[in-house]
Amino acid sequence: MKWAFLAAVGLGLVEAVPAAAQDAGSDQGVLSGDYLAVGVGMGYAPSYEGSDDYVLFPVPLVQGRLGGVGIDPRAGGVALDFIPDPPDRVGFNLGVAGKVRLNRTRSAHDPVVDTLGKLGTAIEVGPTLGLAFPHVLNSYDSLTLSTDVLWDVAGAYKGMVVDPMIGYSTPLSRGILANLSLNAEYGDRKFADYYYSVTPQGSLVSGLPVFKARSGFNKVGARLLLGIDLDGDLTNGGPAIFALGGYTRMLGDARLSPLTRIRGSPNQFLGAVGVGYTF
Repeated sequence: MKWAFLAAVGLGLVEAVPAAAQDAGSDQGVLSGDYLAVGVGMGYAPSYEGSDDYVLFPVPLVQGRLGGVGIDPRAGGVALDFIPDPPDRVGFNLGVAGKVRLNRTRSAHDPVVDTLGKLGTAIEVGPTLGLAFPHVLNSYDSLTLSTDVLWDVAGAYKGMVVDPMIGYSTPLSRGILANLSLNAEYGDRKFADYYYSVTPQGSLVSGLPVFKARSGFNKVGARLLLGIDLDGDLTNGGPAIFALGGYTRMLGDARLSPLTRIRGSPNQFLGAVGVGYTF
């Protein structure tokens, strides 16, 4: 089961609330200095990447800035940004990102896929860099471009992934924030082979055809988040609620793999709701 990995996917969207609220009011309130946001929610998403079986999963929340170092969420992990962004000019992001990938490390909730066995936990670490553009369409919005280049240091698939992302945040009012994010994932040969291939032995035990996956982009997606501050002011911290929805389309050999094409679906949906508090 992939609930822990998906929880962090939801986390990455939840975290856009305080970060974008800071852009909306960078000269005032609790978000103008060091701050920490924590919370919890529940999500609903596929049991593994490419599955058509859906499961409920917890969504934790933690994000902030301490000592000038930004703490930004990632799907399954976190990124540290060591360069503070100027409030009214283009900012440069540079740091390190780390993720834990738990795809198919537990039950896939599919009896055929489960016969292939459980996979190992991958720990991905590498540099992250990007650009942040404030005041794109109005005085309080922001556009962020970023890319993570990560290597599996735990020895699960022993390869590399590249995660490009683009996000746009704008307040709809002083107490309501909207965030739209687009993301993709590229996996090298070792990544694709580990997660999407079916070996001759795996074919014998599962009945699925033999399949050899190659490197390439394996998915692209979009997610929309709405955050609502319960006292009507995003800049002063305190309690908030969030709702998010997302769609991911499997691509390339990840889509052609029997795990997706026969046992699952290339169309992947995500939904979550929760509550948080910013200090």
